[in-house]
Parts: sequence; C-alpha cells; structure tokens
Amino acid sequence: MAGSIAVREISRANSADVALQNEPFAVFGRLVPCYVNRKWSYSTEIFPTVSEMTFPDEHYDFARMAANTSFLGAYDGERCIGLAVVQEGFFRYRYLLDLKVNAAYRRRGVGAQLIGAACALAAQRGDIGLYTCAQDNNLAACRFYLKAGFEIGGFDSRAYDGTAQAGKSDIFFYKRIS
Repeated sequence: MAGSIAVREISRANSADVALQNEPFAVFGRLVPCYVNRKWSYSTEIFPTVSEMTFPDEHYDFARMAANTSFLGAYDGERCIGLAVVQEGFFRYRYLLDLKVNAAYRRRGVGAQLIGAACALAAQRGDIGLYTCAQDNNLAACRFYLKAGFEIGGFDSRAYDGTAQAGKSDIFFYKRIS
C-alpha cells in the first residue's frame, strides 16, 4: 500500500501541481483485444526487446479547465507525486483523461488510490463509473486498469494514423461503480 500518501482534490491554491511531469515507462508488450459474440477477451504479446517511452507533457490550464475537470493529486507530505485528471463525460461515465505517478512511487498503490478517489468523485456526481483509454503497447497500463477492475469496452485502431505514433491503437476501459 502507499502508506502515508494522501489523495486530495487540487484547488486553485495549489493548481501548479497539475504540471506534474510525465516520466518514462517500459514498453515491453502489447495487449491484443478480441471482440466475439459481444464479449471482450484479450491476449498479450511480449516484445523481444524492451524499450522506453515518455509521453509529452500536457501543460494543463487549471483555470480554463476547472469548469468541467477535477484534478486529484496524490501527496507525500506537500509534494505532489501522482495526478488523476477527471472530466465530465457526455454520458454517465466520468472520463479519466490522465493518470500518472512519479516513477519512484510506482508499484506502491498510489495509482489505485487515485482510481479510488476518482470513483468516489464519479459517484458523488451521480455517474455510474469511469472510462479511460490506454495505448495497446503500454502493456503495464493496460494490465493496471484490468487489475483495478476496469473492463475492455472498445478499441480504436485508427487513432494514430498519420502521426509519429502510427501503428498503435487505443483500448478503452470502463469501470462500473454503481
């Protein structure tokens, strides 16, 4: 468990914390979803070599986004070490736009704490759950969402056409809370 890590909503007073930088993660495999008879299943493909990837930093504008976005921070004392960005969805699921944890705090339950806080926020707002997406080649993230109780709910093989990320796909994950 994360121990002394506290999760709380980020306010205007500590809005600079939404600038938590992205850090590298290992790219070691791919989640391969399959949809048959209205049911999702998956397999995994492990790559012969491990590489590293870092997403570009997002530069969130707290003031502009505050009307429809909640920022949840995971704190070790006063230091923000994790971030969940949760937005209103256009249906009854809240959208988990971003989830990140400082590399030194990964695999210590911080991500699960952030998901728990995001679920509580969604329930408070009358939503039935959360949804998010992860790149298929970010196998660690895909496994994390599945372990956290999310289910595969969709697949987009065209999201990165015409970009430097071409060949990758997005997998949509849904977690029902009510």
